[in-house]
Amino acid sequence: MSAAAPPPLPYRLVATDLDGTLLRADHSVSERTREALDLATGAGAAHIVVTGRAVPWTRHILDALDYRGLAVCGQGAQLYHAGEQRLLTSVTLDRQLAGLALAKIEAEVGPLYLAASRDGLDGEVVVGPGYRSQEGPLPVTPLREPADLWSAPLNKIYLQHPELSDDALAEVSHAVAGGLVGVTMAGAGVVELLPLGLTKATGLSLAARRLGMKAADTVAFGDMPNDIPMFSWAAHGIAMANAHDDLKAVADEITASNEEDGIAVVLERLFG
Repeated sequence: MSAAAPPPLPYRLVATDLDGTLLRADHSVSERTREALDLATGAGAAHIVVTGRAVPWTRHILDALDYRGLAVCGQGAQLYHAGEQRLLTSVTLDRQLAGLALAKIEAEVGPLYLAASRDGLDGEVVVGPGYRSQEGPLPVTPLREPADLWSAPLNKIYLQHPELSDDALAEVSHAVAGGLVGVTMAGAGVVELLPLGLTKATGLSLAARRLGMKAADTVAFGDMPNDIPMFSWAAHGIAMANAHDDLKAVADEITASNEEDGIAVVLERLFG
């Protein structure tokens, strides 16, 4: 008698955000979550990282995970092959449109604090006066002159306001400049201007096609409003317990927090 065929996989593609999702507050991945990802990939599913971080801010994490596959970086702007350490695709921000968008936003809310992510495998994050950089191992380069913001191709511009909340700044920015650039909120103090129409879903769909997979094959994990397009694209979107309320509102499921192995809780159930 021939052996019974293995049951079909619940999902063939597992897409995970990094900060606030796969990573704990100390920027590490727990042993339980590593084992759960191994369980899923051992069953035949593919794991793909989908992050707002540009490649230079992502590579060290992928290396620590011994991650060799595709990663969607820069809010969907970059598709990176970790095993080959090669940038496969990259979308840059139209700097003229971005400058016009910034002028419109500042006309509405007053002066902004700015930073920007430069394109490329080794693209710097340049930071202007007043911009509050997150503490940690991620390198930034101070801007010497305001004009230097525009001196090289960019994937995104980061905005902060001295008084407005992140949600309020994102809302105003979208209202006055949403026809010129994409606007998203990716975390505390992280409001971003992106190429118009670019989202995590854009990059994830491109990566999935390269792997021979589609939206119906995909379960996605995230925690912030920038994950909403990814949830809309994937068959099943799972928000962390620590997620922003806007993402929880559109999620198919809510799991435990990133500190409590929320990804592992789900993967153990699906692939165990």
